[in-house]
Amino acid sequence: MRVLLLCDDYWHPAAVAAEGVRPLASRGFDFTALTHAGDFRAALLPQYDAVLLAKSDNTSREDKTPWKTEETQRAFADYVSGGGGLLAVHSALVPGKDTGILDTLIGCRFVTHPRECPVTAQPLKPHPVTEGVGAFRETDEHYIIEVLAPDADILFASYSPPQGSPEKYGSEPYDNCPGRVCACGFTRREGKGRVCALTPGHFPAVWQNPHFQRTLENALRWVSGA
Repeated sequence: MRVLLLCDDYWHPAAVAAEGVRPLASRGFDFTALTHAGDFRAALLPQYDAVLLAKSDNTSREDKTPWKTEETQRAFADYVSGGGGLLAVHSALVPGKDTGILDTLIGCRFVTHPRECPVTAQPLKPHPVTEGVGAFRETDEHYIIEVLAPDADILFASYSPPQGSPEKYGSEPYDNCPGRVCACGFTRREGKGRVCALTPGHFPAVWQNPHFQRTLENALRWVSGA
């Protein structure tokens, strides 16, 4: 399966995702990594069975210029509605100033996260994406997302324990916050295509966790229709 991997932004160096998917090469996946958005062309998309988007609206780690133009977003929407598969992971869920088309396509947008902490991800029900996946815990950024898509089929929930001082929960939510349970993975459909969104993925250990590896494999196969 040919997969276009779009990664690298200010907070998320390319190596995290690129090294994270490397083990999948032995399972029939052929990844092409594109790290500088200046090299992106809409004509690339139909050449791939699926796209793994792990990149916010930064051109690269060194260049924070937005790259998700209206034209680029519509290219993704056309690709998926025409039968393509999109797996959006972690920083791909962070909205830019004008990324409404892509946010709607993915079906959610990042709202906030507390300081990195132990995060447990738990499959919620049987589905091709959750097959063979058990609960796992790694230190991560616990993304809180707003789910936009009415057809979102929520497959995973995540939990992080309370942090800091309760009296500071409202004033310093990054360092002090209550325990949270959040949606952390779902699927949806757009036209003839499929989308999967996953919130874990800030640190290398998350990508390398065997359960997350299985989730990535399952999700890529599901969005591509394989």
